[in-house]
Amino acid sequence: MKVIKHSEEALKMALISEDVKLVKLYEKFELKEKLLLNQAFQPDSVLFKPITLLSESDWISSHPQPTQDFAQFYHDPHRNIPSPQKNRIYIQPIGSFGDSRVSTDIYMKWLKDYCEAFYYGLTVKILEPVPVSHTSCAFRVNEYTQNLQIHTGHLLNYLKKKKANDAFCIVGVTMIDLYPKDSWNFVFGQASLTEGMGIFSFARYDSNFYDANYKGKLKTTKKPLPGDYSIFDGYYTPEITSKLLLRSCKTLTHEIGHIFGLHHCQWLECVMQGSNHLEESDRRPLDLCPICLRKLQVALGFNIMERYKALKRWIEEEVNETEEGISNSPISGLQKPVEAFKESCDWIVKCLDILEK
Repeated sequence: MKVIKHSEEALKMALISEDVKLVKLYEKFELKEKLLLNQAFQPDSVLFKPITLLSESDWISSHPQPTQDFAQFYHDPHRNIPSPQKNRIYIQPIGSFGDSRVSTDIYMKWLKDYCEAFYYGLTVKILEPVPVSHTSCAFRVNEYTQNLQIHTGHLLNYLKKKKANDAFCIVGVTMIDLYPKDSWNFVFGQASLTEGMGIFSFARYDSNFYDANYKGKLKTTKKPLPGDYSIFDGYYTPEITSKLLLRSCKTLTHEIGHIFGLHHCQWLECVMQGSNHLEESDRRPLDLCPICLRKLQVALGFNIMERYKALKRWIEEEVNETEEGISNSPISGLQKPVEAFKESCDWIVKCLDILEK
């Protein structure tokens, strides 16, 4: 086990900078906002803790990268900045999501509402779900897991054609496993930051994915014919559990963060930390450290307290979702599964305690 512990001075510089212009920008925050952000370099902070690496297979150990402080983010000429003309996040579902209790529409609504709270101030629009056949992508059966996979590069080409003029970015999400090229076993997702696009799979966030009896394994060993998309008919999609929803929210906001220009965080525990495997991803918190929060705040201009309140509302809303008005088959009494979000909600309350004093 290794703990990455930066000095107080290094964390202070990463958050505030020595650049006079950026220091003045920081001074515009309200006193309560600065009290929260300054937790970044408080050695006894209970809100923002150092990153702990448990093995050499963890991201930072196996992917050495330079750190990105606030000043580097702010002055990056290539980062994407929303504008009044391009201020929407589009989410394109590919294939179906969930079992018979949770439809694609309801699951996507949960993701949409969470994404709008996280990227406070932007509008998120869910596009009509499309079957795999509409994307004209290549596909294969993974020789190790015997589950279906679809090609990320082809999916990005499909998304590029669907990107609207008012889009800040467009991201595709699917419950089908992904691969970027024949020599790779799988990939969780792939993005084109310059194009403002990404494609991400939640298939491996099902807790049973690696079980020998995983229901997504194909029963036949016959190699599928190119272009015969009938193999996706009745494709298994896992139950939308609270843990799967939590993992989905983390992944979606993490990857869209990259499209904003946020690099993998190496300062403090943060949702923008890289992860090589599911256990490491589960260790990441749901939200941003103060350094990454300041990056996102300068990009969107939101009020920090209002953003935290929106996230808290999303978790605490006791809404029984129905499909009435979304589809023709109403399902009553379907509650958003947020049990796995309790720790995150308690953390948000502590942040709000500082902001509301």
